[in-house]
Amino acid sequence: MDRLWAGPYQNGHLYREMPPLTCNLDVEAERFKILCYTTREVPDTFLQKKGAICENSKTPNSILRTPNLIMELPLRYILTVSELTQEIKEILEDKFPDLWVEGEISNLRIPPSGHIYFTLKDDTSQIRAVLFKMQARTLRFVPEDGLHVVCRGRVSLYEKRGDYQLILESMEPKGIGALQLAFVQLKEKLEKEGLFDPARKKPIPMVPQKIGVITSPTGAVIRDMLHILKRRFENLHILLYPVRVQGEGASGEIAEAVKYFNQWTDVDVIIVGRGGGSLEDLWAFNEEAVARAIYHSRIPIISAVGHETDYTVSDFVADLRAPTPSAAAELVIRDKREIKNILHYLRGRLENEVVQIFQEYRTHLSHLVKIFREPEKKIEAYFLRMDDLVNRLRLLTSWTLRRKREKQLHLSENLLLRSPMERLKNLRLFISEDRRRMGQYIKHAIEIHRHRVAGTLGKLDSLSPLSILQRGYSITRKLPSLQILRESTHVKEGDKVEVKLFRGNLLCGVEKTDRS
Repeated sequence: MDRLWAGPYQNGHLYREMPPLTCNLDVEAERFKILCYTTREVPDTFLQKKGAICENSKTPNSILRTPNLIMELPLRYILTVSELTQEIKEILEDKFPDLWVEGEISNLRIPPSGHIYFTLKDDTSQIRAVLFKMQARTLRFVPEDGLHVVCRGRVSLYEKRGDYQLILESMEPKGIGALQLAFVQLKEKLEKEGLFDPARKKPIPMVPQKIGVITSPTGAVIRDMLHILKRRFENLHILLYPVRVQGEGASGEIAEAVKYFNQWTDVDVIIVGRGGGSLEDLWAFNEEAVARAIYHSRIPIISAVGHETDYTVSDFVADLRAPTPSAAAELVIRDKREIKNILHYLRGRLENEVVQIFQEYRTHLSHLVKIFREPEKKIEAYFLRMDDLVNRLRLLTSWTLRRKREKQLHLSENLLLRSPMERLKNLRLFISEDRRRMGQYIKHAIEIHRHRVAGTLGKLDSLSPLSILQRGYSITRKLPSLQILRESTHVKEGDKVEVKLFRGNLLCGVEKTDRS
């Protein structure tokens, strides 16, 4: 007879042939458990059809035909950690293949590989996120901790740690555009490095001979600038370096043009500019490469980007900002007629100054001629003055020596009078007189204090209670509280009182009180 492990679940599952059953159900159950644990499979049917018929068995068929007795055994399907992790990963990736998530960046980390790792969190939860190097290159701003962002990506699971995370494709700041944030971040960075320092800005030449222009050769900007420059100063030498002013690679061309003018030309000033547009259109002039090229330029640079309300990083780094390219053409050089008028005015001033200087020198020369017309007389006058000064010096020296001798004599007499013996004698007399005066003063002070003490004692004696008792008065106190009695109402008949006299005490009893 065929003996199969079978059961009620037959939805295409594998039937497995089992070894012949024995008569012992406990042994068969143990064999069944070992099969399930080792093969990680549950047989679909166990003891199908008429149950398990055991040869030479004396067990009733009703017991052997009860498959539920075997199916109640504890069955388990065992997975490895890798299998479980892979299942969870597939579920997550199937469930969340593309989604948008909003949160705050924290624990930001950018290793040398260029990948960006951070935690995206809100008030109650957080999730790990990663932006790989290829996607990070497209960011217009620099991520930083605390920045609120909106991210697009998918959910996956990192099998090594069993952590689920976001694999991001793009990211942009919340509430402010990515380009605007990148502009603010780069502006703050360069300002801290000193690229905007007014002290390092170079002056624009008043009359440049050669002007370098970095802009698009096909736009209206170059035509307007050439028209204005020709109208203001015809014979200027203008050198155009054609570049792209927007799009991929435009910033590199602009930076390279600035370096070219500095290395291979002798232009006096450079104009970098383009017409108006959106922030995206003007972004080439907000790149760090362009800003640093302008900063390191030895030639003065005028930035003329967009309209008057448009500001770019190159405007802050450049030596001069023009609100428009046309304004830059007017700022780079003055009108030729205006320069001629200034030169004519300066020439007149110079001629007047030269005439005045010649007149002053002519007057001074005339004075010198008069002075040196008879030099012998001047020399004789100087000799006479020198003799006079010598005589005055001799007299002054003699008078000074006489005064010094008199002073020395006076000091000698004072020294004699102030000998130590004389001073000692005078000090002895002074000490003796002071001793006498001190004794008189002490006696007088003692007498005064004696009178003061006697007066004070008299006052104390007059105010003392004993002196009052001496005049016939007494103090009465109630017993046993020793309360001083001031009124007759404080005692009653039969109370004991103590009467204090000047000398001695009396113990009395109250027989009658009079309230009058």
